[in-house]
Amino acid sequence: MNPKNPINIAGYAPGAIGCITEMHARYYSVHWGFGSFFEAKVATELSEFIARFDDQKDGLWTACSDNRVQGSIVIDGIKSDSEGAHLRWYIVSNTLHGQGIGSRLLSTAMDFCRKRQYKRVFLWTFKGLDPARHLYEKNGFKVAHEQQGQQWGTTVTEQKYVCVL
Repeated sequence: MNPKNPINIAGYAPGAIGCITEMHARYYSVHWGFGSFFEAKVATELSEFIARFDDQKDGLWTACSDNRVQGSIVIDGIKSDSEGAHLRWYIVSNTLHGQGIGSRLLSTAMDFCRKRQYKRVFLWTFKGLDPARHLYEKNGFKVAHEQQGQQWGTTVTEQKYVCVL
């Protein structure tokens, strides 16, 4: 990490929707062949989330450097009573990999869930994202369900992780 450009973990930042969408679109296009369907899904669902954001049950954190969003994580609490809090849009830019930013973001989100006394947190991902899987498991998440699916526009082995708090 460059001490002249510290990484600040904060809430919403102007341009967050575009930056978070772009990070997802670029990473998953290069590494997994995801296309416009996936980018549109991220942009649409993230925009809808931010439009209905309720700080009593939802959380959004960005990792920013030089006024640019370089990472994000979201806790969507809309189904917290029935299914649990939904961890979403968790990503760190390639330039920050290996600097502990992902761990800081995930810890911040999980602390929020504990303070809100959520009973469980879940997320959907897919097989093959090993660095993220390692962080999930380190924070108490376990694979609860696995299936072939296309919710991201490409056939992958989808995985639902759950953490009981």
